[in-house]
Amino acid sequence: MRIGSIGEFGLIEKFKKNIFLGPEVVAGSGDDCAVLKFKPGLYQLFTCDMIVEGVDFLKDTRPELVGRKALAVSISDIAACGGVPKQAVVSFGMPKNTSLRRVELIAKGLFKTAREFGVSVVGGDISSSREIVIDVSMLGEVEKERLCLRGGAKAGDLVMVSGEFGGSIKGKHLNFTPRLKEARFLTRNFKIHAMIDVSDGLIQDLGHILEQSASGALIYEDLIPLSRDAAGIKDALCSGEEFELLFTASRAEAKKIIRDTRYHFRVIGQVMPREFGLKLVDRKYRYSRAAMKGFRHF
Repeated sequence: MRIGSIGEFGLIEKFKKNIFLGPEVVAGSGDDCAVLKFKPGLYQLFTCDMIVEGVDFLKDTRPELVGRKALAVSISDIAACGGVPKQAVVSFGMPKNTSLRRVELIAKGLFKTAREFGVSVVGGDISSSREIVIDVSMLGEVEKERLCLRGGAKAGDLVMVSGEFGGSIKGKHLNFTPRLKEARFLTRNFKIHAMIDVSDGLIQDLGHILEQSASGALIYEDLIPLSRDAAGIKDALCSGEEFELLFTASRAEAKKIIRDTRYHFRVIGQVMPREFGLKLVDRKYRYSRAAMKGFRHF
């Protein structure tokens, strides 16, 4: 059997069966961050992300944007849990013939992003590799009452998003802004039941929330905000790497969120009982079962 036959998430499930978790672990694999016991009133968040040349960026991608993305994807994970990023270590693999100037510019983009979001880069590693690979491991903190994971969605909740979807391959996937301020605003002022950042596609990432929450959902296609670069509704549902927030809240809380004009969040659907599954309603009010399509590495 090859790994392509079970896919990325099937492989993760196989790993999870053999993972040891100590008593300090509040939440392990299955969320945007691991959650660890830390200080009174605080949890520590721990996440890692790898970006690879030819998969997450190309040889002719502006080096500064490569460095920015390398750090920003982990910041986005911390935001999805309601936390604040604190420290990171960065491992860098590169071919021996990589120009020094390219590496310096990648580092420039990474360190600039670290300063922008208050992240201390405290170490890392360097190795030779066939293509450029950057792996970031990041620690963050979150107040216990503000922690938000994927597993809290409840039937009757409204499904909400920040930003717009589709066409991220035209530039947003490299130059996005992690929704750290928006996430902190939400968890500070409202009761958010579940949250995730959209990295693998709107439908697929919603599926992660529904799986962890043992719920279903009904999504209205005409409520999904399309970016000007979107190729259509299918692109907006499946393309991924927007790194927007996708979250659920009760109807009462959702009304409060919408009335507050400091940030602009939109309702795109509602959480349903698990047996309902995940369904879409098109502009002619026709129902269809949503396929869990999005980006997968294999």
